[in-house]
Amino acid sequence: MVDSVCASKVNEEPNYRMVLYNKPYFCDEIMANTSIRNFMEEHYLHFNAAAMVDAAKGYETHLNEGGKMMITLAGAMSTAELGKSLAEMIRQDKVHIISCTGANLEEDIMNLVAHSHYKRVPHYRDLSPQEEQDLLDNHYNRVTDTCIPEEEAFRRLQGHIEHIWKKAEAKGVRYLPHEYMYQMLLSGDLEQYYEIDPKNSWMLAAAEKNLPIVCPGWEDSTMGNIFASYVIKNELKASTVKSGIEYMTYLTEWYRANSGGKGVGFFQIGGGIAGDFPICVVPMMYQDLEWEEVPFWSYFCQISDSTTSYGSYSGAVPNEKITWGKLEINTPKYIVESDATIVAPLIFAWVLGW
Repeated sequence: MVDSVCASKVNEEPNYRMVLYNKPYFCDEIMANTSIRNFMEEHYLHFNAAAMVDAAKGYETHLNEGGKMMITLAGAMSTAELGKSLAEMIRQDKVHIISCTGANLEEDIMNLVAHSHYKRVPHYRDLSPQEEQDLLDNHYNRVTDTCIPEEEAFRRLQGHIEHIWKKAEAKGVRYLPHEYMYQMLLSGDLEQYYEIDPKNSWMLAAAEKNLPIVCPGWEDSTMGNIFASYVIKNELKASTVKSGIEYMTYLTEWYRANSGGKGVGFFQIGGGIAGDFPICVVPMMYQDLEWEEVPFWSYFCQISDSTTSYGSYSGAVPNEKITWGKLEINTPKYIVESDATIVAPLIFAWVLGW
């Protein structure tokens, strides 16, 4: 919009000037100051907006000083299409390990292969119970204002992942849940279904880099439920997919190998098991294993809308984590009490220099 306005006005009046926020700018100066970073610095000066900018600057400083970063994904961030920014974070090595729910693990791939079949319901607050039933009868599962199509998303992936599970079991090999997903993506079998630009899939970006992923409680997901159904039907063994305990041992090995120097930061989107599970690896190592000199997490930020006073871990302020041996007194700590679907892409945009 600024481009077209500037071009037309400059053609009409070479000395045309615009006034923006009471400051005169030539058109090229306007364009030079329209980056997301500059906009945030100019306008996000107080309250949660300022906390967001502080957290973004802290993230950037942590990376510039040689630190590594874990991002944890709760909620339905994949259905919110966080991949549009997170995939580039992965490609540019701005994130080094991810912890996510089973839903986020699979829903990014569902969006990749079934995007055109999704149904948006902007008036979701007004839906009657009968309208909700109608969505179910038409094979739509609703996540706030977005309905995921069962046949094109869940069942399309089911056929491919079932083949990979059974192939592994026949060979007597076992993998973690995300490793099966990586195999499915890297096989190329899903390319025929792609309905978005693949550069916007964070799981595809992660698979191509073989990014470490921790997916605690994977059983609490559609693919986890489907796998359980095969176990109940005696078509697969439960042991074919590695467990949450094996994820903790996997994370322990990764943390020990990567926590030297500046250390590992912890960027938590939402709360729940995606954040609680991996952050516990530090006190587990030095309290339960009695390993000495285990580095604390060296940066911490949480985006949350959970109420602090309700006793939930998701709503706990960062200082509470000091008492649990997860953070130390001098760890840079940030909390942004806002909507993660707004805040996370902005922080990523800052870190990416957009």
